[in-house]
Amino acid sequence: MRTPRPYESYVYAYPHKTAYRELPDLPPLRELWAGERTEALSLYLHIPFCEVRCGFCNLFTRVGAPDELTTRYLDALDRQATAVREALGDARPVRFAAAAFGGGTPTFLTAAELDRLCDIAEKRTGVDLRSVPLSVETSPATATADRLAVLADRGTTRLSIGVQSFVDAEARAAVRPQRRAEVEAALGRIRDTGVPVLNIDLIYGIEGQTAATWRSSLDAALAWRPEELYLYPLYVRPRTGLARRESAAQTRDDAAAWDDEAAWDAQRLRLYRQGRDHLLEQGYEQVSMRMFRRPGPSVPAADDYACQSDGMIGLGCGARSYTSRLHYSFDYAVDMPKIRNIIDDYTATEDFSRARIGFALAPDGDEARRRHLLQSVLQAQGMATAEYRERFGSAPDEDFPAELRFAVERGWLDAEAGAGLLRLSAEGLAHSDALGPLLFSPAVRARMAAYETK
Repeated sequence: MRTPRPYESYVYAYPHKTAYRELPDLPPLRELWAGERTEALSLYLHIPFCEVRCGFCNLFTRVGAPDELTTRYLDALDRQATAVREALGDARPVRFAAAAFGGGTPTFLTAAELDRLCDIAEKRTGVDLRSVPLSVETSPATATADRLAVLADRGTTRLSIGVQSFVDAEARAAVRPQRRAEVEAALGRIRDTGVPVLNIDLIYGIEGQTAATWRSSLDAALAWRPEELYLYPLYVRPRTGLARRESAAQTRDDAAAWDDEAAWDAQRLRLYRQGRDHLLEQGYEQVSMRMFRRPGPSVPAADDYACQSDGMIGLGCGARSYTSRLHYSFDYAVDMPKIRNIIDDYTATEDFSRARIGFALAPDGDEARRRHLLQSVLQAQGMATAEYRERFGSAPDEDFPAELRFAVERGWLDAEAGAGLLRLSAEGLAHSDALGPLLFSPAVRARMAAYETK
């Protein structure tokens, strides 16, 4: 098994969407959800619009929304939410443990449209947004007082703002047109809402970033005492603005390119460790490689939702849904023209009663075991092996001996975790983006490799 680079891939879901394929039988949602547990669902509404496209962004989103596109999109979201709720049926309780609006940038919508978005969530799916943790993503330019007031009034418990850097030159280098004054003003408006959890996203590894400028951004964020901070390594993804800019640069030989990649890996690891240590010194606790939380009783959480096993209802053309046997979504793209076409197809859809694109997995099969392990062990608290055995009837080291032995040999597993607990060491957390992809199955790897990037 080759030694991976420390930044192979960010594993936020498994399998990745590039492993999804068109479903030949277009299974009805009513059949997919029959017999599924529905007492602790998670609800996600996807808004695929932004005011700008950042250079590092490979999310499913488009710039702008001409010709009343947001109205047509919300109309389609309403139809989809109605179809999904009908598919869930009334034979058993349907309860949501958490909700989130993501994107894109949900606050690209106007205040009135955000109000309608909340109505769709509540009136169509039955979720009570004021009784569950509700997380909403925003940006400095769209975090306006009227939009934030709607979100606060409708029960938002967490606002997450993508700042990336408080240094204007670094923001420009990441192709993110913003100024620090605009960022600070937005943070002030967010704090004025009284929403209990503020999350600030920062990025390390930006061109021109130094230990001093990284510390400056960290301290600027800490001045707002955010309940959460996410530290993301910069990735240059195919078909993003940074990738296009990089490909336009002078071609270098393979040895020079390898040296550049190795130097960038080393820089990102240094900045990660600097950021981690600084936040720990400031009293934050590390939840995962990326997430740091300020301890306190005021942080709401979906305590009864288990991402390893509970279902997900995703609404919107960039959202994915999870049952125990199928993960499904709509088509995925990064190129702007293709994204526009997918959004247009979504808004024209009348019948949302069937799944179209997805990945099937047996509840107790190899892929489900890999997903459970990935969703658990990449968290700082680790995974109780008894929990794994109770679900699958085996131990992780029985199912994945080579992968876990590889992690042990590199010191990525905490030798002091104690019997019955599989937990990453500090260096294991630092190398989460290397360990995660090692746990992908050969079948998923093959599908991802065969996927034609759009």
